[in-house]
Amino acid sequence: MATQRHYEELARQLSAIGTVKRGLGRVLPTDCPSGAAIVLMLLDRYGEMRMSKLAELLDIDMSVTSRHVAHVADRGWVDRKPDPLDRRSRLLSINASGRTLLGQVSERYTDALASCLSDWSDEDVDHLNELLDRLRTSFGDTRSRTLPHQAETSFTRTPSQR
Repeated sequence: MATQRHYEELARQLSAIGTVKRGLGRVLPTDCPSGAAIVLMLLDRYGEMRMSKLAELLDIDMSVTSRHVAHVADRGWVDRKPDPLDRRSRLLSINASGRTLLGQVSERYTDALASCLSDWSDEDVDHLNELLDRLRTSFGDTRSRTLPHQAETSFTRTPSQR
């Protein structure tokens, strides 16, 4: 088990991650803030879902989720349709325009990471990815769980199959 000193240093390092996130946020298109990009990424990864499920995956309040969804919907990046199981609810899905933007966002993020980490080995990047995945799992990241109604669709399809 790690010592108190290790956890204190980890707390300092995690606080400093905000700088990294802000730097990556600067590479996003001006009309696509990070919250919008994350909404698009989740809809692309998990497929069609209700806003309540999206709020759960984002781990944010429903009102904040609504603002993010309104932003991406107003720009024509997602589609909303009535949920056939509950007409009061809407199902959200990323559309072709949203996928195109998400591809651009992904490319910009990847290029920024590659530039900033150009002196890192593949093994170092793999190790960081493994540790970050483990950290998210330890904190109960809902994105690492399978959604019951999508267990056989979203995870088995590649983006080109959607």
